[in-house]
Amino acid sequence: MVDATPCAPLDADAREALILEHVPLLRHIVGRIGFEGRGGLDRDDIYGFGMLGLIAAADAWDPSRGLKFSTFAYTKIRGAILDELRRLDFLPRGRRERVRGVDQAIRELEQQNGSPPSPEEIAEHLGVDPREVDEALASARQAAEVSIDDEATSRVVGMLSDPTSQSPVGSAEWEETRELLTEAIQSLPEQEQTVITLYYGEELLLKEISDVLGVSESRVSQIHGRALYRLNRSLGEVIDSP
Repeated sequence: MVDATPCAPLDADAREALILEHVPLLRHIVGRIGFEGRGGLDRDDIYGFGMLGLIAAADAWDPSRGLKFSTFAYTKIRGAILDELRRLDFLPRGRRERVRGVDQAIRELEQQNGSPPSPEEIAEHLGVDPREVDEALASARQAAEVSIDDEATSRVVGMLSDPTSQSPVGSAEWEETRELLTEAIQSLPEQEQTVITLYYGEELLLKEISDVLGVSESRVSQIHGRALYRLNRSLGEVIDSP
């Protein structure tokens, strides 16, 4: 029979030490969240939301369960941030409309051509600057992160998902997907390839990537969204081809 008796809470000194020790984890999580279209919020606001999650994790952690605190805290911190963003409904109306327009353009062009359009084709179809499409893709990505159902339209969000998320590591399907993904990454424009490599391979913060590229953090977020879109488009075309 499993002992369901809860573990005694940490004393004040141990609790404070645990929180301070994991502030770098909090900063890492916050530093990898994009800010394109997040209303009047700044990084300090997001940090504050995450700190509440870190404190809650320190109060709730039970070391007898064998779960590392960093693993437990990661979920609590990220959940606290996303819950607050969801509550604030951070995405301005103008960006919502752009996302819907891009989603509709993808559907129309896909029906017309039999395959998802490139970001450049979407911009041409809508008669807008390609950067407006980049902004919409970044906004859709962020909306998907916080699960804003009325905003996260299915087609565009599906084109921005992690292309390896459906393949269990170690399986034959994963190995095949990894090979296709490697080829797709190598075919990306140089700037997009750099962002994907630094974000996923090196796990750099958006600020660190922005310093490497000499662009703003919001621009890095846009490039990230465009690169994810291209990767899923490329993988879809390969998988669907006879």
